[in-house]
Amino acid sequence: MEILMTVSKFASICTMGANASALEKEIGPEQFPVNEHYFGLVNFGNTCYCNSVLQALYFCRPFREKVLAYKSQPRKKENLLTCLADLFHSIATQKKKVGVIPPKKFITRLRKENDCRFHDGGNPFVFAHHYTIIQHIIQFLAHKLFDNYMQQDAHEFLNYLLNTIADILQEERKQEKQNGRLPNGNIDSENNNSTPDPTWVHEIFQGTLTNETRCLTCET
Repeated sequence: MEILMTVSKFASICTMGANASALEKEIGPEQFPVNEHYFGLVNFGNTCYCNSVLQALYFCRPFREKVLAYKSQPRKKENLLTCLADLFHSIATQKKKVGVIPPKKFITRLRKENDCRFHDGGNPFVFAHHYTIIQHIIQFLAHKLFDNYMQQDAHEFLNYLLNTIADILQEERKQEKQNGRLPNGNIDSENNNSTPDPTWVHEIFQGTLTNETRCLTCET
Protein backbone atom coordinates (compact mmCIF):
# COMPACT_ATOMS: atom_id res chain seq x y z
CA MET A 1 0.00 0.00 0.00
CA GLU A 2 2.85 2.41 0.84
CA ILE A 3 4.50 1.77 -2.54
CA LEU A 4 1.20 2.40 -4.35
CA MET A 5 0.75 5.65 -2.46
CA THR A 6 4.29 6.68 -3.36
CA VAL A 7 3.78 5.97 -7.06
CA SER A 8 0.43 7.77 -6.96
CA LYS A 9 2.00 10.79 -5.32
CA PHE A 10 4.75 10.77 -7.94
CA ALA A 11 2.23 10.65 -10.78
CA SER A 12 0.30 13.58 -9.32
CA ILE A 13 3.39 15.71 -8.91
CA CYS A 14 4.60 14.98 -12.44
CA THR A 15 1.18 15.84 -13.81
CA MET A 16 1.28 19.20 -12.10
CA GLY A 17 4.69 19.87 -13.61
CA ALA A 18 6.78 19.71 -10.44
CA ASN A 19 10.42 18.83 -11.04
CA ALA A 20 12.05 15.54 -10.05
CA SER A 21 14.25 17.01 -7.34
CA ALA A 22 11.20 18.33 -5.47
CA LEU A 23 9.71 14.84 -5.43
CA GLU A 24 12.94 13.30 -4.16
CA LYS A 25 13.14 15.87 -1.38
CA GLU A 26 9.53 15.29 -0.35
CA ILE A 27 9.71 11.49 -0.31
CA GLY A 28 13.32 11.15 0.79
CA PRO A 29 16.06 9.11 -0.95
CA GLU A 30 15.74 6.26 1.55
CA GLN A 31 12.22 5.53 0.24
CA PHE A 32 13.46 4.61 -3.24
CA PRO A 33 14.43 0.95 -3.79
CA VAL A 34 17.97 0.40 -5.04
CA ASN A 35 18.30 0.47 -8.85
CA GLU A 36 14.64 1.44 -9.29
CA HIS A 37 13.41 4.35 -11.41
CA TYR A 38 10.11 6.22 -11.31
CA PHE A 39 9.47 8.04 -14.58
CA GLY A 40 6.26 9.55 -15.80
CA LEU A 41 5.24 9.24 -19.46
CA VAL A 42 4.16 12.22 -21.52
CA ASN A 43 0.50 12.17 -22.58
CA PHE A 44 0.05 12.76 -26.32
CA GLY A 45 -3.56 13.89 -26.14
CA ASN A 46 -5.39 10.59 -25.67
CA THR A 47 -2.68 8.21 -24.47
CA CYS A 48 -3.07 8.35 -20.69
CA TYR A 49 -4.72 4.89 -20.74
CA CYS A 50 -1.71 3.61 -22.70
CA ASN A 51 0.75 5.22 -20.28
CA SER A 52 -1.02 3.62 -17.31
CA VAL A 53 -0.62 0.16 -18.84
CA LEU A 54 3.04 0.77 -19.71
CA GLN A 55 3.75 1.92 -16.15
CA ALA A 56 2.04 -1.15 -14.67
CA LEU A 57 3.94 -3.50 -17.00
CA TYR A 58 7.25 -1.79 -16.26
CA PHE A 59 6.76 -2.45 -12.55
CA CYS A 60 5.90 -6.08 -13.23
CA ARG A 61 9.48 -7.20 -12.68
CA PRO A 62 9.36 -10.58 -14.53
CA PHE A 63 7.85 -8.88 -17.58
CA ARG A 64 10.34 -6.01 -17.45
CA GLU A 65 13.30 -8.39 -17.23
CA LYS A 66 12.10 -10.34 -20.26
CA VAL A 67 11.57 -7.17 -22.28
CA LEU A 68 15.03 -5.86 -21.38
CA ALA A 69 16.53 -9.24 -22.29
CA TYR A 70 14.77 -9.00 -25.65
CA LYS A 71 16.43 -5.61 -26.11
CA SER A 72 19.89 -7.22 -25.91
CA GLN A 73 19.12 -9.67 -28.73
CA PRO A 74 19.91 -8.73 -32.34
CA ARG A 75 16.77 -7.87 -34.28
CA LYS A 76 16.25 -7.59 -38.03
CA LYS A 77 13.47 -5.02 -38.02
CA GLU A 78 11.52 -2.72 -35.75
CA ASN A 79 8.29 -3.96 -34.22
CA LEU A 80 6.07 -3.06 -31.29
CA LEU A 81 8.14 -5.16 -28.90
CA THR A 82 11.45 -3.59 -29.93
CA CYS A 83 9.92 -0.15 -29.33
CA LEU A 84 8.67 -1.24 -25.91
CA ALA A 85 12.12 -2.64 -25.11
CA ASP A 86 13.72 0.66 -26.12
CA LEU A 87 11.33 2.55 -23.83
CA PHE A 88 11.97 0.24 -20.86
CA HIS A 89 15.73 0.42 -21.46
CA SER A 90 15.57 4.21 -21.61
CA ILE A 91 13.85 4.29 -18.20
CA ALA A 92 16.07 1.66 -16.59
CA THR A 93 19.33 3.34 -17.63
CA GLN A 94 18.47 6.86 -16.51
CA LYS A 95 20.92 8.43 -14.08
CA LYS A 96 18.12 10.15 -12.17
CA LYS A 97 15.70 8.27 -9.97
CA VAL A 98 12.62 10.17 -11.15
CA GLY A 99 11.66 12.20 -14.18
CA VAL A 100 9.52 12.24 -17.31
CA ILE A 101 10.02 10.44 -20.64
CA PRO A 102 7.99 10.86 -23.86
CA PRO A 103 7.11 7.39 -25.27
CA LYS A 104 6.89 8.89 -28.75
CA LYS A 105 8.58 6.03 -30.62
CA PHE A 106 6.30 3.43 -29.03
CA ILE A 107 3.11 5.42 -29.71
CA THR A 108 4.18 6.12 -33.30
CA ARG A 109 4.82 2.43 -33.93
CA LEU A 110 1.53 1.49 -32.31
CA ARG A 111 -0.42 3.79 -34.60
CA LYS A 112 1.57 2.68 -37.63
CA GLU A 113 0.87 -1.01 -37.03
CA ASN A 114 -2.84 -0.38 -36.62
CA ASP A 115 -2.95 1.65 -39.82
CA CYS A 116 -1.21 -1.19 -41.69
CA ARG A 117 -3.63 -3.81 -40.43
CA PHE A 118 -6.83 -1.95 -41.22
CA HIS A 119 -6.10 -0.05 -44.41
CA ASP A 120 -5.78 -1.48 -47.90
CA GLY A 121 -2.27 -1.71 -49.26
CA GLY A 122 -0.66 -2.14 -45.85
CA ASN A 123 1.80 -4.78 -44.85
CA PRO A 124 0.29 -6.34 -41.70
CA PHE A 125 2.37 -8.45 -39.38
CA VAL A 126 2.16 -12.18 -40.12
CA PHE A 127 0.90 -13.92 -36.99
CA ALA A 128 1.67 -17.44 -35.87
CA HIS A 129 -1.90 -18.62 -35.49
CA HIS A 130 -5.41 -17.88 -36.70
CA TYR A 131 -7.34 -15.20 -34.85
CA THR A 132 -10.40 -16.01 -32.87
CA ILE A 133 -13.46 -13.80 -33.14
CA ILE A 134 -12.51 -12.18 -29.84
CA GLN A 135 -9.04 -11.31 -31.15
CA HIS A 136 -10.62 -9.74 -34.24
CA ILE A 137 -12.78 -7.60 -31.97
CA ILE A 138 -9.78 -6.61 -29.83
CA GLN A 139 -7.84 -5.58 -32.94
CA PHE A 140 -10.79 -3.58 -34.23
CA LEU A 141 -11.05 -1.77 -30.91
CA ALA A 142 -7.30 -1.23 -30.86
CA HIS A 143 -7.46 0.39 -34.28
CA LYS A 144 -10.19 2.72 -33.04
CA LEU A 145 -7.95 3.77 -30.15
CA PHE A 146 -5.83 5.89 -32.44
CA ASP A 147 -8.18 7.48 -34.97
CA ASN A 148 -9.60 10.03 -32.54
CA TYR A 149 -8.84 11.81 -29.29
CA MET A 150 -11.37 10.04 -27.10
CA GLN A 151 -10.42 8.49 -23.78
CA GLN A 152 -10.03 4.73 -24.14
CA ASP A 153 -10.09 1.71 -21.88
CA ALA A 154 -6.77 0.53 -20.43
CA HIS A 155 -7.94 -3.07 -20.11
CA GLU A 156 -8.64 -3.32 -23.84
CA PHE A 157 -5.21 -1.91 -24.59
CA LEU A 158 -3.51 -4.32 -22.17
CA ASN A 159 -5.15 -7.29 -23.90
CA TYR A 160 -4.15 -5.97 -27.30
CA LEU A 161 -0.54 -5.30 -26.28
CA LEU A 162 0.04 -8.68 -24.62
CA ASN A 163 -1.58 -10.54 -27.53
CA THR A 164 0.56 -8.64 -30.02
CA ILE A 165 3.78 -9.32 -28.11
CA ALA A 166 2.94 -13.02 -27.85
CA ASP A 167 2.24 -13.14 -31.59
CA ILE A 168 5.55 -11.44 -32.35
CA LEU A 169 7.48 -13.92 -30.20
CA GLN A 170 5.69 -16.91 -31.71
CA GLU A 171 6.28 -15.71 -35.26
CA GLU A 172 9.97 -15.10 -34.57
CA ARG A 173 10.29 -18.56 -33.04
CA LYS A 174 8.56 -20.04 -36.08
CA GLN A 175 10.97 -18.25 -38.40
CA GLU A 176 13.96 -19.44 -36.37
CA LYS A 177 12.73 -23.05 -36.61
CA GLN A 178 12.27 -22.76 -40.35
CA ASN A 179 15.69 -21.22 -40.83
CA GLY A 180 17.35 -23.92 -38.75
CA ARG A 181 15.43 -27.04 -39.74
CA LEU A 182 14.23 -26.18 -43.23
CA PRO A 183 17.28 -24.90 -45.14
CA ASN A 184 15.55 -25.38 -48.50
CA GLY A 185 12.66 -23.15 -47.49
CA ASN A 186 10.09 -25.93 -47.70
CA ILE A 187 6.94 -25.69 -45.61
CA ASP A 188 6.70 -28.22 -42.83
CA SER A 189 3.00 -29.09 -42.71
CA GLU A 190 3.32 -30.69 -39.30
CA ASN A 191 4.82 -27.56 -37.77
CA ASN A 192 2.30 -25.43 -39.65
CA ASN A 193 -0.67 -27.22 -38.12
CA SER A 194 0.70 -27.62 -34.62
CA THR A 195 -0.28 -25.39 -31.72
CA PRO A 196 2.28 -22.59 -31.18
CA ASP A 197 4.56 -23.03 -28.20
CA PRO A 198 3.79 -20.79 -25.22
CA THR A 199 5.92 -17.68 -24.81
CA TRP A 200 7.15 -15.87 -21.72
CA VAL A 201 4.02 -13.72 -22.00
CA HIS A 202 1.98 -16.88 -21.40
CA GLU A 203 4.29 -17.96 -18.57
CA ILE A 204 3.83 -14.65 -16.74
CA PHE A 205 0.17 -13.85 -17.38
CA GLN A 206 -1.65 -16.99 -18.45
CA GLY A 207 -3.80 -18.73 -15.86
CA THR A 208 -6.70 -21.11 -15.45
CA LEU A 209 -10.22 -19.96 -14.64
CA THR A 210 -12.26 -22.47 -12.64
CA ASN A 211 -15.88 -22.32 -11.52
CA GLU A 212 -17.19 -24.20 -8.52
CA THR A 213 -20.86 -24.68 -7.66
CA ARG A 214 -21.86 -25.78 -4.18
CA CYS A 215 -25.16 -26.59 -2.56
CA LEU A 216 -26.09 -24.00 0.06
CA THR A 217 -27.48 -26.75 2.28
CA CYS A 218 -24.92 -29.56 2.22
CA GLU A 219 -22.02 -27.67 0.58
CA THR A 220 -21.31 -30.48 -1.88
